[in-house]
Amino acid sequence: MKKFIVIGSGILGASTAYQLAKMGSDVIVIDRKDQGQATDAAAGIICPWISQRRNQAWYRLAKTGARFYPDLIEELKSEGETETGYAQVGALSIHQDLEKISKMEERAHLRMEEAPEMGGVTRLNEQETHEQFPLLAEGYHSVRISGAARVDGRALRDALIRSAQRKGAILITGDATLKYESNRVTGVTVGEKNYAADKTIVCAGAWAGQLLQPLGIEFKVSFQKAQIMHVQVHDREDTGSWPVIIPPSDQYLLAFNHQKIVIGATHENEIDGYDTRITAGGMQEILNKGLALAPELADSTFQETRVGFRPFTPGFLPVIGAIPGWDGLITANGLGASGLTVGPFMGSQLAKMALGTDMDIDVDDYDIRKAISENND
Repeated sequence: MKKFIVIGSGILGASTAYQLAKMGSDVIVIDRKDQGQATDAAAGIICPWISQRRNQAWYRLAKTGARFYPDLIEELKSEGETETGYAQVGALSIHQDLEKISKMEERAHLRMEEAPEMGGVTRLNEQETHEQFPLLAEGYHSVRISGAARVDGRALRDALIRSAQRKGAILITGDATLKYESNRVTGVTVGEKNYAADKTIVCAGAWAGQLLQPLGIEFKVSFQKAQIMHVQVHDREDTGSWPVIIPPSDQYLLAFNHQKIVIGATHENEIDGYDTRITAGGMQEILNKGLALAPELADSTFQETRVGFRPFTPGFLPVIGAIPGWDGLITANGLGASGLTVGPFMGSQLAKMALGTDMDIDVDDYDIRKAISENND
């Protein structure tokens, strides 16, 4: 039986560990449980089909990531997981400009030809839009994408880890240091204990550069801070079935069960290190934009604000592969704001790469060398 170590238990690491354990491998997952993990904070929208992002390699990955979800969720449910954090509730892409609504609808219909999993595309007028999400301000029309979904990153990660553990995976909390002999990574050290592996898989997100630096690898991953607010509304029933809201701004609204609404998120690039503080300015930005979309949220009860660091690699495109010049070391990174959309699928590809089986993506599109400085190639 092959032995694998996965460093990092965010959505990418959890998915990788689950897939490896499912295929009968010996798996150890190691995580420091640092504050600011992207998955721990994230509440995501699975709806890549109406994105205006032009990078086709990104779109292929995001589209496949969305398609991967339903079967994965059914698999987890069949194993007894009742809280996966995933619900296919549809999405409303909203705007007050009817011409832009028409363009969104046209783009969605074009994308449906090669992505039938996006479900139905329906144009809704102002009244119909408000009926779908009663907290919205007046004046919004929408395009509804029925196959879109919401995900609670923390809940899905936990479901994947629990399922991996049922299949024999071991979860260790600690600070992993890579062990190597010559140009081969042989495993890790955690505290005073050594753990050997046939392959070590780095899924450390924003912290991957720190982990790889002692090997002389300059891994180019940057991060963006996100603050995300959770509130609870009153006198509303069945908010769990409300669609996700995609406005023309960089914000979003997600409704969950028990009258919970998630308002997100900030996009903070100019920060000093791993600053996990919840800031007054961040909360003000979230509330200003959120209340403009849904004024009734002013009367909601504040519950919490979560902070996470989205990892980005050069070109804002994920990378995956074996680290050049090193045996026994593979990684993926740079999932950024699409982490919940592509993370589970990318984990399945990392598992296949680790096992040496055929992958479902062209790895040249996501060449790991793009994230490694030339003088370390």
